[in-house]
Amino acid sequence: MSRFALRTGIRWKISFAIAAVSALIAVLLSLVVHNSARVSMLDNARDLQLERLQFAQRLYESSRDPKLGSQLNDLDLPAELRAKLAHGRRATHVQEDKDGVPEVWAAVPYPGGDILSLHTRFPNNTRVVEDLDRSLIIASAAVVVGGTALGILIGGSISRRLRKAASAATDVAQGNTQVRVLDAIGGVVRDETDDLAHAVDALTDALQERVEAERRVTADIAHELRTPVTGLLTAAELLPPSRPTELVRDRAQALRTLVEDVLEVARLDSAAERAEMQEIALGEFVSRRVAALYPDAVVTVVHDSWVNTDPRRLERIIGNLLGNAAKHGKPPFEVTVEGRVVRVRDHGKGFPADLLREGPSRFRTGSTDRAGHGHGLGLTIASGQAKVLGARLTFRNAQADGGAIAVLWLPEHAPTATGSFPIVSLADLPPRKR
Repeated sequence: MSRFALRTGIRWKISFAIAAVSALIAVLLSLVVHNSARVSMLDNARDLQLERLQFAQRLYESSRDPKLGSQLNDLDLPAELRAKLAHGRRATHVQEDKDGVPEVWAAVPYPGGDILSLHTRFPNNTRVVEDLDRSLIIASAAVVVGGTALGILIGGSISRRLRKAASAATDVAQGNTQVRVLDAIGGVVRDETDDLAHAVDALTDALQERVEAERRVTADIAHELRTPVTGLLTAAELLPPSRPTELVRDRAQALRTLVEDVLEVARLDSAAERAEMQEIALGEFVSRRVAALYPDAVVTVVHDSWVNTDPRRLERIIGNLLGNAAKHGKPPFEVTVEGRVVRVRDHGKGFPADLLREGPSRFRTGSTDRAGHGHGLGLTIASGQAKVLGARLTFRNAQADGGAIAVLWLPEHAPTATGSFPIVSLADLPPRKR
């Protein structure tokens, strides 16, 4: 069962978290302020009613006539207030009418069961609370908006630094070991992102040192083997003709080819190779080279195109692709040229799954899936030479009738002598048709 994953940036996560916390704090503070203000106003109203009741009580006791809006034995006296007066002391009570306006009662009991009371509506308290609530809502909204903006600002800064770090790490993964993640993220403020950058740079340096050490060892071993292998080939040529002599010569030649391939891989790994560019007609060039290397291969030129590339390296790539097809695939072998694209196809079992997933790897022939002999350096060299040309080499299997397909995509702009690509000026572009 597939899982659905919602991907969001750290900027929005931080913004949402700050906005949620701001909203929660604003709501809690608003409730506290609202309740505190309402309780305070009601307490003041109770105190005011008690003062009025005391004044009315003195007037009543002197004239035996209720004054100042007070009433004796009011029939509308709330039952809750009657219960409080049972203790024989003054009491107050607040009740709300249909409009939500608080009405404050105050009453005092007399011997014999008489009760002197008065009550007053306080609409101003309601308006004050409504104005306060309105102000609290506006303030809460402002806090949430401000918190969200602050979260976007903070999260955007962190997200921007992390994206720069990821971009620099991607460049390192693609072979540009001169890129430093710490320099890429920049900034005055130092945080955990800088620690991550330090760790990535240290890891890059360690891996680069290890790769360089392995490359030097490989190159040194292959270089040291060239002399004895050359001597072995010379000695094999002096042997009398026989079947054992042919086997010795064949294995000695295979060993020499292996040594030369290992040296070529070491040079390609060092990223010191530079292409010597020439303008060639791609279809004509491929047709002549394939006819010389593998006469049985069928060449089809769908559309010829002039390209600026290194003929020697291009021939090496096509030769390795055809050699790999001859070793591991089955005929017919087909080479198709269409513009800047060259396709090489066989009709065998196809490329192994690990090669399609991870790309060519030295000394891995995929013999489980294909016929299987050789050292697995052919496709590795082809991929390395394609990078020198600025081209892209992809591998896939045919879906209809099987077979392996290697596709070489030559670039529109060839690399310069430094290995970089020229910047195209807008003045160099053809004018658009109106």
